[in-house]
Amino acid sequence: MSTLAAPGASGALAPRRAWLADLPVLLVAVAWGGSYLAAKGVTTAHTVIAVLILRFGLILPVLLAAGWRGLRGLSAAQWRGAGLLGLVLSGIFLLETYGVVHTSATNAGLIISLTMIFTPLAEAAVRRERPSRAFLAAAGLSVAGVVLLTQGAGFTRPSSGDLLILLAALARTVHVLAMARLRSVRGADALSLTTVQLGAAVVVFGLLSAGGTGAPPWSAAADFGAAEWAGLAFLAVFCTLFAFFVQMWAVRRTSPSRVSLLLGTEPLWAAVAGIALGGERLGVVGVLGGVLVLAGTAWGRRFSPAGD
Repeated sequence: MSTLAAPGASGALAPRRAWLADLPVLLVAVAWGGSYLAAKGVTTAHTVIAVLILRFGLILPVLLAAGWRGLRGLSAAQWRGAGLLGLVLSGIFLLETYGVVHTSATNAGLIISLTMIFTPLAEAAVRRERPSRAFLAAAGLSVAGVVLLTQGAGFTRPSSGDLLILLAALARTVHVLAMARLRSVRGADALSLTTVQLGAAVVVFGLLSAGGTGAPPWSAAADFGAAEWAGLAFLAVFCTLFAFFVQMWAVRRTSPSRVSLLLGTEPLWAAVAGIALGGERLGVVGVLGGVLVLAGTAWGRRFSPAGD
């Protein structure tokens, strides 16, 4: 989960220039899609907190160094607002990480894409506006897809991991709405805002770890082999640090809508990684469900009442 920075560029881009701006953003979507499989390879139910501390603890010094001047310029209200958003963010990462431990990477990536449906619905509710029939149909299609997706091996109760990822999608929606509606963070520098949020999340993870939740980070780190360290580096460097700076760079060279559409391919890459690299199998029902989720979210973007 990242924060899109500031204003987009105006006017049409030349094809070559547009491609050069699009490629790094598409690589971010690919990295995010692969993050679910990477998290499964690094994390167990006993090491979720430890992995989160290590993942974000590795990149916080870089963010602090890059954004020190901006951090010093934040007002007290902006610090409080960013800290509050960080608490929500910590809940998102906890739900996502515990969820992916108990479900497939493919399911996780597709279910989390429901944020693109939940957010406009929630925004419409807050504004007391009625979504269009086309958007409601797209939302229904996505929900039907999730039902089929989670029943790929036969009609059974969804797994605990599926439900946690669904809650994570709802938590992402809360985070997006809070980002948009908290007056205290409006106009705040994107890098500083992200740094404070991640710092607050790491504090939450540290308190949970100190309270005896799961293995301590040093213990988990000592048990890591080369594959686990590679997976952790991928999550920290590519899925977090690289992703954030690419968004900051790209949104100034293209439009926020274009960036959002490219990042919306994340669930597709999650499915590709889970099936091609993780050996996961969906079955005919699951494949149909995945297709419906992708179709519903893509359709919903076109009629989003809260779109760009």
